[in-house]
Amino acid sequence: MGKGKLNKRVAIIGGGPSALFMYKRLIESKRKNLQIDIFERKDTLGAGMPYSAEGANNEHITNVSDNEIPVIFNSIADWVKTAPKPLLKKFNISPENFNEYKVLPRLFFGEYLKAQFELLKKSATKKGIITRVHLNTVVEDVIDHPRKKEVAVKLQEGGWLDFDSLIICTGHSWPKKYEGKIEGYFDSPYPPKKMLLKLNHPVGLMGSSLTAIDAVRTLAKANGKFVENKEGKLSYQLNEDSEGFKLIMHSRNGLLPAIRFHLEDPHLGKDETLPKTEIQKHIKANGGFVSLDFLFEENFKARFIKEDPDFYKKIKDLTLEEFVEKMMAYREKKEPFELFKQEYIEAEKSIRKKESVYWKEALAILSFTMNYPAKYLSAEDMERLQKVLMPLISIVIAFVPQSSCRMLFALHDAGILDIVEVGDDSEVKPLKKGGVNYHYYNSQNKKVVSHFKTFVDCVGQPHLSVHDFPFKSLVKGGKISQARLAFKSADMGQKAKATVNKQVTVIDGEYYLNVPGITINDHFQLVDKKGNNCDRIYLMAVPYMGGYNPDYSGLDFCEAASTVVAQQILV
Repeated sequence: MGKGKLNKRVAIIGGGPSALFMYKRLIESKRKNLQIDIFERKDTLGAGMPYSAEGANNEHITNVSDNEIPVIFNSIADWVKTAPKPLLKKFNISPENFNEYKVLPRLFFGEYLKAQFELLKKSATKKGIITRVHLNTVVEDVIDHPRKKEVAVKLQEGGWLDFDSLIICTGHSWPKKYEGKIEGYFDSPYPPKKMLLKLNHPVGLMGSSLTAIDAVRTLAKANGKFVENKEGKLSYQLNEDSEGFKLIMHSRNGLLPAIRFHLEDPHLGKDETLPKTEIQKHIKANGGFVSLDFLFEENFKARFIKEDPDFYKKIKDLTLEEFVEKMMAYREKKEPFELFKQEYIEAEKSIRKKESVYWKEALAILSFTMNYPAKYLSAEDMERLQKVLMPLISIVIAFVPQSSCRMLFALHDAGILDIVEVGDDSEVKPLKKGGVNYHYYNSQNKKVVSHFKTFVDCVGQPHLSVHDFPFKSLVKGGKISQARLAFKSADMGQKAKATVNKQVTVIDGEYYLNVPGITINDHFQLVDKKGNNCDRIYLMAVPYMGGYNPDYSGLDFCEAASTVVAQQILV
């Protein structure tokens, strides 16, 4: 605040991984005149939704290992040496058998994150930083007071608290649309305890991503058991009362996601990416837009000149569309589980030899580096990103852990698990009498209607809009605005509008494409309806960021975003 020794008051709403990294950044700064209030609706800090009972059972595992996780206070390898013995025993983990290259049970990882928060709090106390933790506390509303240069937080239990800066880290949210109204319909597989269903009929799953694999693991556990033979091969045996149980994944490309392999750079080369100064220079020379082709050339293809010259020769003359078509055509030619087995062998070889499958690693880097420039894309390029590149990226960078692969193979071999391609025009129709009818066209272009008594939407975190935003005073006061991108060409905007694209809007004669979530600037500050930055309120809440941050999940993103926010708050 610049007023002698008065404390700068910072509020963090939410106490999960985003808040953990934000707190770490604040207390690692050289500022001591800080008072940090953390508001968490649950009774613990650190784990958030993915690594607590809200997002995991004992059978669920991370898709990252210790060596790939940004250091918080100490590494998992170091923490394991002092972790509670009952916890270590529960998950059969010890300092002796711990492997920093192996994935972990998600609930175990959640305990690590909780411990990290406690270690950071002790560090803050030693530095003279005040931390006030409000557990089991719901923030009902937030009001910005520009004249006072303060932001007020209203608690559900009553009372207001004022702050100089506020960071919204409310994390994942799974709204219920049909669940509880339509019998057998689940809007998500979370919390996974609800998936422990003993069933004697086929289950329809929308999606084939990591979210779908979470549902598969729990449903399979409830209706049978996995058995490992002497050679280490896994098989699946159904329970006697679940003879009719089957799992049908429905995927728009008919493919399973790619498998974990050895990463040459476990932190995905974030220090080697195109500097922001270069991107800004390009934007100035390109009419205020960043070109998707420029990012594809400079942040993807250029890497292979040095890292994989043979691969570079194969792709150097390909456009983005041609490259994606080439990669997808190779995958789509093969039966999904045959391709999955081939990729499993490739991934095992990569891990054994500690050699990356570099084109996949480079694609993961490209995905991560899209977060900063995405808000500068034209509407035309954003549509290309969403329709052309992201479908490939979403498959390749899922990094399915090997143990999940073995379970999927066992289920498929037992005739329990199948995957069906449904296309973009597929439709799920919930039925009042219960269950759903899944409408789609098969590979012979024949209309199919499949009925499922039990159905689980597994497409992952839904994008939420301005209208879903929980702090209504910010909505009513125009403090938040719909994220949108301008069309570079008015003709293209007009054509898009003419196709009755509901996401195309016209403002003062200019054409814009609405993209998911809320407008934020480069510092993650809210931007109001008039285009003004709110320099007190920052947004790091996953469901509201997707439009401007296509690869917004994961601890790497928490680390990167918290760095930017802290630098701005502590100016």
